Amino acid sequence: MADKHYEILETFENQYPGREYEIDISCPEFTCVCPKTGQPDFAVINLKYVPDKLCIELKSLKLYMFSYRDEGAFHEHVTNQILDHIVKACSPIRAEVTGDFNVRGGIKTIVRAKYCRDKD
Repeated sequence: MADKHYEILETFENQYPGREYEIDISCPEFTCVCPKTGQPDFAVINLKYVPDKLCIELKSLKLYMFSYRDEGAFHEHVTNQILDHIVKACSPIRAEVTGDFNVRGGIKTIVRAKYCRDKD
């Protein structure tokens, strides 16, 4: 089965593949839907990664984030899924996704998922 979210992500060639540097992206308008109540969940999704050969193209990342708008997803799942998709798209050296979800029902959730490539 095709993954409608992942298919949106595009990459471009890293022009500094021999240099280790970090890209830090904030997506302050992330929304998805609570799978239990159907109520909207709002979050800031922060992505940090050290690229290898490829970088994530930002317009496609914006469209990717918007693709979750009407989908039911637990905070833990969506944060980890975003990390999996970033790793699959650009094979970074390291990556971290933080989902900082707004308070709802008196509970605030922050989920951090990390990836580090195994050393060969």
